[in-house]
Amino acid sequence: MSLLTDNTALIIIDVQDGLDSPKYGKRSNPDAERNMALLLADWRSNGRPIYHVQHMSTEPNSPLRPELPGNAIKRIVAPQGNEPVIQKKVNNAFVGTNLEERLREKGIQSVVVVGLTTEHCVSTTVRMASDLGFTTFVVADATASHEHSGYDGVHYSAEMVHTLSLVSIQDEFATILKTDQLLDKG
Repeated sequence: MSLLTDNTALIIIDVQDGLDSPKYGKRSNPDAERNMALLLADWRSNGRPIYHVQHMSTEPNSPLRPELPGNAIKRIVAPQGNEPVIQKKVNNAFVGTNLEERLREKGIQSVVVVGLTTEHCVSTTVRMASDLGFTTFVVADATASHEHSGYDGVHYSAEMVHTLSLVSIQDEFATILKTDQLLDKG
């Protein structure tokens, strides 16, 4: 796709086993990981830069705590070879990490962000990437959200949370695409 360069980085956020925990409720986009894997394969075959992000939770009840099996990156998008893994303790992949420094050292000016969850770590990281001056893309069908109840007790389906999370970053912080568009198949 003409929007991408050979130096456009793929950032895969928090695709970890623990996010399948029933404690999070229903999830949108069951094909998200499959689409992430397609993008990852494309990035690998084209030699583009890849960064895996792993949440190292400090919350007592989180399945993403480093000592728990849920902390593991899902096999379908697991790092290979020397693909870097950026470990973080907060939602934003740029805070408390060297992600920005790594991107700048490689001359990367544009990023494609995929992963879990759209309303949390994906959105937070995308907003920061944009604010730092990176041209930012989010792949709608390679991200997913969980259902939530609002401050007022209203229930929001996972699909609604996902859609509104994408709408809230669209144009202002990122260009929203689908996997096929990014891979020139659509």
